[in-house]
Amino acid sequence: MNIMGIDIGTTSISMTLMDEETGDLTARKTIDHRSFLPGEAPDEKIQDPQRIWRFVKEGLDGSVETYGKPSSIGLTGQMHGMLYVDGGGNAVSPLYTWQDGRGGRSVEGDLSCVDILNEKAGGAAAGYGLGTHFYLQKTGQIPASAKKMVTISDYIAMRLSGNREPVMGADMAASWGCFDLEKREFFYEALEKAGVDLSYLPEIRKEHFIVGETEDGIPVTASLGDNQASVFGSVASLSDTVLINVGTGSQVSVVTKRYVPCQGSIELRPCTEDSYLLAGSSLCGGRAYAMLEQFYREVAGEQEGSYYQKMCDQAQRFVDGYGVDAAWKVETTFSGTRSDPAKRGSITGIGVDNFHPGAMTVGVLTGIIRELYEQYEQMCRLTGKRAARLVGSGNGIRQNPLMQRLAEEMFGMEMKIPAYKEEAACGAALCALALLHPEEGPGQVQGRIRYL
Repeated sequence: MNIMGIDIGTTSISMTLMDEETGDLTARKTIDHRSFLPGEAPDEKIQDPQRIWRFVKEGLDGSVETYGKPSSIGLTGQMHGMLYVDGGGNAVSPLYTWQDGRGGRSVEGDLSCVDILNEKAGGAAAGYGLGTHFYLQKTGQIPASAKKMVTISDYIAMRLSGNREPVMGADMAASWGCFDLEKREFFYEALEKAGVDLSYLPEIRKEHFIVGETEDGIPVTASLGDNQASVFGSVASLSDTVLINVGTGSQVSVVTKRYVPCQGSIELRPCTEDSYLLAGSSLCGGRAYAMLEQFYREVAGEQEGSYYQKMCDQAQRFVDGYGVDAAWKVETTFSGTRSDPAKRGSITGIGVDNFHPGAMTVGVLTGIIRELYEQYEQMCRLTGKRAARLVGSGNGIRQNPLMQRLAEEMFGMEMKIPAYKEEAACGAALCALALLHPEEGPGQVQGRIRYL
C-alpha cells in the first residue's frame, strides 16, 4: 500500500504517496495555495486557513480516486505561526504566519510582547505563536468565539480527523516559543506571571502520535515541524549524519540524544521522543545566491530570463583556471545573524589576477557553505561528536554541482542527495509509517530513503 505525506508550506502544499515497502514515490503533487490575505500594516502577514484546507481536501480526494486510500496520512508544515479555533474545531481567525511581526510592536512603553516574554518566560521572537497571541490578547483582538490556538498543519489534522480540540506534538509546540525543552512543555508558571492567557493553549504530547481517523478510516498523525520532517525525509542514519539544506534559506541540522543548552545561532528543538535536533539557520543563506543573480542581471540591464547557468559556467571556469582558494572571500551575512542582527556581509581578497565575475560567484557559494559549516562546528563542540555522513537537500544544493563540491571539501565527506525533493512531505510519510508499524525500528523505516 501507499502512505501519504502532506507538507503545508508558506506558499505551497506538497503531497506525496510513498510505497510502504520500497520507499519509492507512487505520486507527487505541489500546489501553490496563494492564501495570503491583505493586512492592515506592512508587518501583518496572514493567510486564509479555509483556503488551505480546501486545497488539501481536494488533493486528498483526487488522490484517493486515482490511487485508492492510503494506509495513513502524515502531516508537516510551516512552524511558529498560529490560528484560533472555536469549540467545534472551526477556524475563527486568519493564520498568523511565522512572518507576522505584530508580536514585536511596542505595547508597554518601548517594550513589545516579545520583549516581555524574553524577559519573563523564556525565548520568543516576532512571528512566534505565543508572541502573536500575547499581542492579540493585550490589544483585545482575540475573536470572542475562540477557544484554542493551533498551528496550520495541526488544524488540517483536526479537520481530516473530525476532532473538535487540537492536540499537538512537542516539536510544533516548541516553535511557538517559551518552551521548556528538558520537560517538553511550556513555561506555564512563567507565562502566567507574565500575563499570558493560558486557556488557549492546546494539549501537548511529548511523542509523535496518531490524532484520529478520517471518515474513511485513514489514520492521521499529529503534525511534525517542517525542520524535523525534512530531516526524517533526508537522513537514513539519524545518529551520525549532518544535513545541510540550501534553498531560499539555508540550514544545518544534527540529531543528538541528549539535551544541550544552546544560544546564538544554534537552536535545540525536539526531534523524536528520546532525541533532540540541533539546528543552525542562516538569515540570508541561499537567498544570497539569488541576490547575486539579480545583481548580474541589473548590471546587464536585463529584467527577464535567468543568469544562473551563466553564473555556474563562469564559476566553474574560474575554479578550473585558478582554484577555489583564489576566489573572493565573501561573508554572506547580508541579513545579519541571530546572535548579531546588525551584522552585515563583506567582500575581501580582490586582486588584479582574480578580478572576474566567476571569483565573486565562487566566493558567494563558499560563503553560504562556510556559514553552515561554522554552525556545524559549534554543534560538534556542544555534543563532543562529529558526523560520519553528509546529506544535502534543497534546490540550491540539488541544482548546483559546484556547491556540492565545495560542501564536500569543507565538511570533508562525500555528499548524498535524496532522490526526492519533497523531503518534508516524505519525512511526514515516514513518520506516519513508523507510527503505523511500531514493531519496525527507526533504522528500518529511515532505510527506505533513496539517494541519487
